Amino acid sequence: MFGRKAVKKPAPKTAKPVEARPAEVKPAEARQHAEEKPAKKGGLTEAELMRAPASQYMSAEQLAFFRDRLLETQKELLEKANLTSEHLREHELEADPTDQATIEEEYALELRARDRERKLLKKIDEALRRIEEGSYGYCEETGEPIGIARLIARPTATLSVEAQTRREQKQRLYGE
Repeated sequence: MFGRKAVKKPAPKTAKPVEARPAEVKPAEARQHAEEKPAKKGGLTEAELMRAPASQYMSAEQLAFFRDRLLETQKELLEKANLTSEHLREHELEADPTDQATIEEEYALELRARDRERKLLKKIDEALRRIEEGSYGYCEETGEPIGIARLIARPTATLSVEAQTRREQKQRLYGE
C-alpha cells in the first residue's frame, strides 16, 4: 500500500439498483422481458399494441394501456416532487461560500427539473381527460390518428407527426 496511489474506480452506471435485477436474467432476456411487460396485469404489451390492426385503434384495451402508463408516470413525478420538497427543507447552511454556492446551484437545477415535470403533469392530466372524453389518440388539428408508435414514445402527444412538423416549421418561420 505504501508508495502506490489509491485509484478510485467509478461506480458502474446502471438503470436500476443491482438488487432489483433478478440474478438469473441475462441482458438480452431482460430486454425481451421489458418489451413484453404489460402496463397492467392482464393488459396489453407494447409489442401487442404495435401489432394490433388499425381497426382496433384506441380500443378499450389500448386506452387502458395508455391510461395505466400515464397514471404510472404521474405517480413517479409526484413522488419526485415530494422528495425534492423534503430535500429542500433539510437544507443546512455551509460555512464555506463556495460549498454554499454549489449547493444552491444544485437546488436551482433540481427546481428547474421539477418545473419541467410540473408542466408534464399538466399534460398528463389533459391526456387523461382526453381518454375519458374519447378524443385521446387523435390529432387536435386534423382529427387523424396520431399513431400507436408516437403515443408509446410520447403518451401526452396531441398532434400527429405531420401536424407537429408543420407547427414547428411555422414557429421557425414566424417565431411564434
